Amino acid sequence: MHRAVLEVIALDAEDAVAAQDGGADRLELVTDMAADGLTPSAAVFASVRAAVDLPVRVMLRLADGFSAGGDAGVAELVRRADELREAGAAEFVLGFLDEGGLLDVAAMERVVDALDGCAWTFHRALDHAADRDAVRKAVAGLPGADLCLTAGAAGGVDTGLPVLLAEAAALSPGDPGLMAGGGLRLEHVPVLGAGGVRAFHVGGAVRAGGWDGQVSAGAVREWRAVVDGVLVA
Repeated sequence: MHRAVLEVIALDAEDAVAAQDGGADRLELVTDMAADGLTPSAAVFASVRAAVDLPVRVMLRLADGFSAGGDAGVAELVRRADELREAGAAEFVLGFLDEGGLLDVAAMERVVDALDGCAWTFHRALDHAADRDAVRKAVAGLPGADLCLTAGAAGGVDTGLPVLLAEAAALSPGDPGLMAGGGLRLEHVPVLGAGGVRAFHVGGAVRAGGWDGQVSAGAVREWRAVVDGVLVA
């Protein structure tokens, strides 16, 4: 048996150090949480990489929402991915929908191709999809996809809890796993763990002053203790 994964959003090296001190397993590195998390600079990634030895998944997202931004946007995403990989990034977070709310397959394939086999998380675009099952199936067919970050619904885990439990129960071998995040609270963790969710993602919940404050190592420890109750075979 081993423990479930606790992933913490970091904006900078100070956040990263606090998350590691608190017992996080992995970081999601972003900038600009006013836009729900955009791509950080290669310099910020390098500072985080130098400060901690945790795995770091770097966001690839240029603007609020879930559009890749057309050909120009995809070209910029590829350029940023190349720049980050040159700086040492080896794990990423991305997710783009088309105008109909389904997976933007062309954009995803171009960006994933640039990652050249790196592991990546399909992030909360899933919660805004017109057809969750179709999007999850399409994501599963892309190389490197090993997780879907989801609250089960656009409104957060409170609303999406039944969906998360149903999807966790229906996972097949080889499917990307589910990572619960988006309005996640401590009391959700035992319920989701019992239902088969094996990864948990937090951001504002481990910051004493919300997004205006830094990650609190003590708050991460509190989450670590609860997540440790979820044992994975």
